[in-house]
Amino acid sequence: MAELVEEYDPYAEPDWTEFERLCISIINQQLSTASAAAVKERVFELLDEEVTPERVLSADEEALRDAGLSGMKVEYMQNAAEAFQERDYSREGLSDHSNEEIIERLTEIKGIGEWTARMYLLFVMERPDILPLGDLAVRKGIADLYGDGEDMTREEMREIAENWRPHRSAATKYIWANYESDS
Repeated sequence: MAELVEEYDPYAEPDWTEFERLCISIINQQLSTASAAAVKERVFELLDEEVTPERVLSADEEALRDAGLSGMKVEYMQNAAEAFQERDYSREGLSDHSNEEIIERLTEIKGIGEWTARMYLLFVMERPDILPLGDLAVRKGIADLYGDGEDMTREEMREIAENWRPHRSAATKYIWANYESDS
């Protein structure tokens, strides 16, 4: 991990709004980094870089699909947009909630699963100790660094990550940076 800290700066993420970051996580679901980046760029361009609940709900569904979203992801983004109009999912609105409470609230939205909720905790809520082992790149990154690329169980990965507490979010970002540089 010390080598990764010296080599990468994984904190260069733009200052997305809460809703934009949730949409990015929805777009990223089950896509490679390169594919997700291309779809995100097209979707954000379609929405004139104003990714708000209102813009998503008024966007032409066929145009969203043409930008690269599956029909399900269009529905998921619309569900998220409606939820954001109905409830406060802002950093401030959720700041007093535990990680588990935030995950529970977010996963009530159809299309938002555990992985997406953890991305929200990591990137929006900026919680310092999130270890998203549901993320394939994180698992592969840990296996490459600590298991010589051999398969590891999630339990073995959790044991390794214990050394990173209470900064597993930072470690995760370094692992992603390393993984993406090898892709």
